[in-house]
Parts: sequence; structure tokens; C-alpha cells
Amino acid sequence: MHIGIGLPIADVASLLSWAHRADTGPFRTLGLLDRLVYDNPEPLVTLAALAGATRRIRLQTEVLLAPLREPTLLAKQVATLDRISGGRFTLGLGIGGRADDHHAAGVPLAGRGRRMDELLAVLRQTWSGAAVDGAGPIGPAPSTARGPEVLFGAFAPAALARVARWGDGFLCAAAPSWAEPLVSEVRRSWREAGRAGTPRLVGQVNVALGPESTIAAARRAIADYYAFTGDAVTP
Repeated sequence: MHIGIGLPIADVASLLSWAHRADTGPFRTLGLLDRLVYDNPEPLVTLAALAGATRRIRLQTEVLLAPLREPTLLAKQVATLDRISGGRFTLGLGIGGRADDHHAAGVPLAGRGRRMDELLAVLRQTWSGAAVDGAGPIGPAPSTARGPEVLFGAFAPAALARVARWGDGFLCAAAPSWAEPLVSEVRRSWREAGRAGTPRLVGQVNVALGPESTIAAARRAIADYYAFTGDAVTP
């Protein structure tokens, strides 16, 4: 089992220090979330900077809100980051669900699943070196011919099925008490798609260490971050 660490989005100036320390320690991956209407650093730009500041540790989006982005430009950005990092990049993707992010991007919230599928086709086509809509190949090529490792954060059946259709694994952000059915569905669709081996499984756990004031602040931050779901979160 490998253990990664999420970067502290509240203090952008400290990210290089965190990356240096994590690169010399036991962690396998640095993760960075993606939001638009939020006080967080843009993940692809930030991870590109951290790629140059590290040598060993992997870099991962957790998760990039793909439907908010133009597909061909995203394909080029991801391939560039994959090459700059020496193949250490993992692309975690999700469709998102916050209306404010979509409104700010000028992208409808409805239909984001369909846009995700269309985007994934463009990513794979671009990374293969094939011409895109008659415009010719778009480089650079990623470190591997198929492109970087792709994980999906998902909850709904249609989203879970993308793991087998387009990806390499499942990023489960669900509580352990209700994660098992999601993992079982991913494994089932993987087998039915005739994929070899097994999907990579990645679990996300939120942890706060420190005095009671730190723990209380972490609880408030988590409750605020997930308030859009409408589910009660006890701070």
C-alpha cells in the first residue's frame, strides 16, 4: 500500500516547502484539489512548478474538474506536465457538481457527464498523436503512448463505468462505511469490459492532527466545503 498527501491549499507560499519535504520522505504522491470559485491554486500550474522542485514523488490532481476545460488545450497541458515530471503525473478527473464553478466558467451544469465523455475521447486521440478535427497532431507526446495514468472520482453508476472505459483506476472519496458498493461496481464493470488485471483503487481520507483548535478549524472547513451537497456534516 502506498500513502500520498494532499497539499495545504490555504498557504500557497508554503507549497514548495511541503513538496521538498514530502519528496524526501515516505509519501508516494502529492495531491491537489481543483475548484474555480474558491481560494485555491490552479492545480496544473501548481503541479508543474512542483514537478521542477521534486525528483521522486508523484503528482496528482484530486480531482480536476474536466468539463470546465477546453479539451484540446487540456490534452496539451496534461501531456506537457507529464513530460516535465518525467512521467510522474497522475490525472485524477471528476465532473464536479457545484453550480458556482460552472457558472463562473460559462459552462452549463447540466450535461457535464456527456461533456466528460467527449473530452476523454479528445484526450486519448490527442495523446495518441492522431490529428484532431483535421488540425494535425498536437504535441508534446506524453511520457507513455497511452498517456498518463488516469483515475476517476465518481459516485453515480455512469461515472463509475468510466473507470473501465477510459481509465486506470478509481479514486474513492466516500466514507469507508459506504465505499464498498462503489468499489464493487468499479470491479464489476472492469471485468465486463474485458479489461486485463484489476483497476487501481485509491482512497481519500481527511485527517487533522494538532491541538483542539486545529481540529475544530479542520471540521469547520470540511463542513463548509461539502455544504453544497445538502447532507448534514457535523463540525
